[in-house]
Amino acid sequence: MATHKLLLLPGDGIGTEVMAEVKRVIGWLESAGLASFAVEEDLVGGAAYDEHGVAISEEAMTRALAADAILLGAVGGPKWANVPYEARPEAGLLRLRKDLQLFANLRPAICYPALADASSLKRELVDGLDMLIVRELTGGVYFGEPKTITDLSDGQKRAVDTQVYESYEIERIARVAFELARTRRNKVVSAEKHNVMKSGVLWKQVVSEVHGAEFSDVALEHQLADSCAMQLVRAPKQFDVLVTDNLFGDILSDVAAMLTGSLGMLPSASLGGVEEISGKRRALYEPVHGAAPDIAGKGLANPIAMIGSLAMALRYSFGLGEAAGRIEAAIAGVLDKGYRTNDIKSEGTTVVGTSGMGDAILAELGAAR
Repeated sequence: MATHKLLLLPGDGIGTEVMAEVKRVIGWLESAGLASFAVEEDLVGGAAYDEHGVAISEEAMTRALAADAILLGAVGGPKWANVPYEARPEAGLLRLRKDLQLFANLRPAICYPALADASSLKRELVDGLDMLIVRELTGGVYFGEPKTITDLSDGQKRAVDTQVYESYEIERIARVAFELARTRRNKVVSAEKHNVMKSGVLWKQVVSEVHGAEFSDVALEHQLADSCAMQLVRAPKQFDVLVTDNLFGDILSDVAAMLTGSLGMLPSASLGGVEEISGKRRALYEPVHGAAPDIAGKGLANPIAMIGSLAMALRYSFGLGEAAGRIEAAIAGVLDKGYRTNDIKSEGTTVVGTSGMGDAILAELGAAR
């Protein structure tokens, strides 16, 4: 059995608490003979700033570059509100994305039947929802230059952000979306604004070219991003894989997140390109939720998104789809039995804390053996 190099970066706030539950699941995987890991742990975010004066140390970056996959908890909190901008906790995450060239962000939106009533939409619209948003992560308006605020002669100011995409950036994110669709329900929706943005014109053109040349077996539909947002809340189950740029992906993935009932339920992955020699791709996995400093240290955090991020790592980085499926089935089984953390509780359910939810998932995993 191959031994996979896994780096754990718990980070700040509830990151340390939910990562503790992941460690327990990793231990179960190894004891059950389903996986073998060489695990390292380091600091990121505010915790790294407190120790090293930077949001991530050079030693931690060396470990990240050598890892087969990284699990990150959360970064940030009011404690570090006044640190230098370049050392803010979020800078650690941004450096990981940049240095590892993690251009593809995967955000699943899954609504477990047991939680359908927690969604802001009617049960029939979200029960059984299982979609995946593929967001371009390293280009577009967040990184384009020029990016300025200029004083004008009449006393006004002008702010400029630049939306920039090159063909290769669109090609590689499109390939990720089409490849993933082949493992799911074989449909991709591409969202842009070709009616008013030149970058949208190029996006649609390049996605169509990649589709025609390499993935004609996959169904492809183009939607304007604003119409796509409307469709997400009108009939979300029409989507399988949704691919879009950095800005629209940021917005649409948060819309999709609320369809599921709680940010505490959602994992994510950020993937790099496939390396020619090893055939592997660098990858970072993290829950969608933040550091939640208001509940940090109270044992209330929902660890499901963090545990789900481990399942994504098993599937996308290690090729352990069966083990990933067991974890996901255990999460569904625990929810079916009525166990809830505070963020997803409802009348008649059993409310547990962070470790209590971990206990329940481990018990479900043991029962499924």
